[in-house]
Amino acid sequence: MQDRPWLNKYDDGVPHSINYPSSSVPDMLAESAQKYPEKPCTIFKGASISYRRMDELSDQLAVALINQEVNPGDRVGILLPNIPQFVLAYFAILKAGGVVVAINPQYKANEIEIQVNDSGIEIMIALSSSYSLLKQIQPRTCLKTIIVTDINEYLPQVLSFIFRLTRAEQHGKQTIISANDCWLKHLLEQQPAGARPSVSISSEDHALFQYSGGTTGTSKAAIATHRNLVANAFQMRHWLVNTYDGQETVLMAIPLFHVYGMVCGMLYAIRVGAGMVLIPDARDILEIMRSIQKYKATVFHGVPNLFNALNQHPDAVSRKYDLTSIKACISGSAPLMRETKERFEALTGGKLCEGYGLSEAPTATHCNPMLGENRTGSIGLPVPDVDCRIVNLEDGNTDVGIGEAGELILRGPQVMKGYHRMPEETLNVLRDGWLYTGDIARMDKDGYFYILDRKKELIKPGGFQVWPREVEEIIAAHPKVKEVGVAGVVDAQGSELVKAWVVLKPGEDASAEEIQDYCRQQMVYYKVPSLVEFRSSLPRTTVGKILRRELVRQHYESR
Repeated sequence: MQDRPWLNKYDDGVPHSINYPSSSVPDMLAESAQKYPEKPCTIFKGASISYRRMDELSDQLAVALINQEVNPGDRVGILLPNIPQFVLAYFAILKAGGVVVAINPQYKANEIEIQVNDSGIEIMIALSSSYSLLKQIQPRTCLKTIIVTDINEYLPQVLSFIFRLTRAEQHGKQTIISANDCWLKHLLEQQPAGARPSVSISSEDHALFQYSGGTTGTSKAAIATHRNLVANAFQMRHWLVNTYDGQETVLMAIPLFHVYGMVCGMLYAIRVGAGMVLIPDARDILEIMRSIQKYKATVFHGVPNLFNALNQHPDAVSRKYDLTSIKACISGSAPLMRETKERFEALTGGKLCEGYGLSEAPTATHCNPMLGENRTGSIGLPVPDVDCRIVNLEDGNTDVGIGEAGELILRGPQVMKGYHRMPEETLNVLRDGWLYTGDIARMDKDGYFYILDRKKELIKPGGFQVWPREVEEIIAAHPKVKEVGVAGVVDAQGSELVKAWVVLKPGEDASAEEIQDYCRQQMVYYKVPSLVEFRSSLPRTTVGKILRRELVRQHYESR
C-alpha cells in the first residue's frame, strides 16, 4: 500500500501534501479577523458577531481566565450547546494556554462528574440552566468555579427580551449564583478594551481532551495538540475544492462539543473565514431549512440520520424552502445510503460525500472526492498526508492483499498524542507511529476504503459514541434486572441503534418502556436503548463473558 493508489483519484486542486504552519489554533482566528474583520464569524437567531469582535472578545475572556488562575496546560470545561459563547469560550481557553474539555450539555450528573474528575477541570463555562446540576456534583469533584452564561446574551434585542420573559414565566426568578462563581458577561465587562493575553503557545502544546466514551473505565480522553487541530482544518480546507476563502457560510447543526462538529465544522469555518450559522438542536429540521434559505448556507456537515430527516420532511419534499445554496457536505459516523445521498443532492444541488474519522485523529482521515467519483459503501480516500494500511488481524503488522479484510491503521499530522492517564491504552493503539483504529476494513485497487466491521464494540447512534458497558451497568442496577447485554444493531435505513437484551429476576415482570424510562433518568438520550428484548438467558463464553456478537447475530437471524 506504500504506493498510495488513492492519490490518483484526488480531485484536481487537492494537493498530495500540505505545508502546515507552525501555529496555534487561535492564530487561525486572528488571521481571519485580519482578512475579514467585518464578516460574521457566528450568526445566531439573526444576531452576528464579526471576526474582529470574536477575536477581541476571546482576548478579553482569556485575560479574565488567567486572572481566575488558569495556567498553561490547565483543563477548562465547556458545557454549552451550539451558541456564540461556545466559540468565544473555546478560543479564550486556548489563548490563555488552557486545554479545552467540551462536555455534552445534555449529559446527566454522573456522566459530567466522571469527565470532570478524570480531566481535572477546576473551571467550567456553562449555561445557567446547567448551574444547579453542576453545584450538585461540585462537592464530589475538583470543580472550583462555574462561569455562567445565558442563551439570550447574544440574541437580537427583541428575542432576548422574549427569552427573558418566557423563562421568568416558566422558571421564576433569575439564577442566583454563589460567591465563588461569576457571570460570563460580567467577566468581559471587567476587562479593559484591547486587553490581550501574553501567553506563548506552541503548536505542540495540548489543546483538547476529546472523550471517546461516556462513563466508566472505557471513557478515554484523546489528547490533541494545536498542531493536530490546525492540520485537520487545513486538510478539510483543501479537500473541499468547491469552497473558497471568505465566501462560505457553514450551517452548524452537528454539536460543537463533538470533535466532528468542532474540527470539520467550526475550525474549517475559522480557517476559511466562513460565517457559522449556529443551530443548538440538530433535530429542529424546520429551523435548519429556514436557516439555509435565509443565510444562503453553502457548507452543511452532518450524519445520515440528519440528512434522512431533512429528506423526508414535508416542507423539503414540497420544496417550500430554497436549499439550493448548499454545495459541499460531508456525512460521517455511519454508512451513507445511496438513496439518502441522491435525494439530498436532488433537493440541494450540492454534493454529499461520505467520510470517516475518529476522536484519536481529530477528526477526518478519509472522504470521498467532492467532485470526482463517489463509491457506494466506501468511506473514500485518505486525505492529504494520511497514510493507511490494512493489516492482518492476528499479528497486527503484516499487510493484507487488495480487497482483503484486516484492521485499518493510519498515520498523519492529526493523530493524537495519546490518552490522558492511560499509558497502556496509548501503547495499545499507537505503535511505531501508526494509529490502530480498531475498525476492520478493506481497500480496493484504486485506494478507496470500506469499513466492514468494528474490532472494538463502540456503538455510534446518530454519530455519537456509546460504549456497551456503560449502558449495561445502568440497566443492571434496575431492581428487576438479573443480567443484561448491550450492542449496536443496524436498522433497514442503515442507522445504528443501541439494543439491550435483558434477563429479569425470577418472578419479575417489566416492559421495554419501563427499562427505557429508567435509562432516561440516568443517561443522555442517545445512549438509551432504542430496542429492548427480554430473554431467559444470554450467550456466554466458557469464562462467563457475554457474547455480544452472538446476540447481534441472533438479532439479524430473527428478522
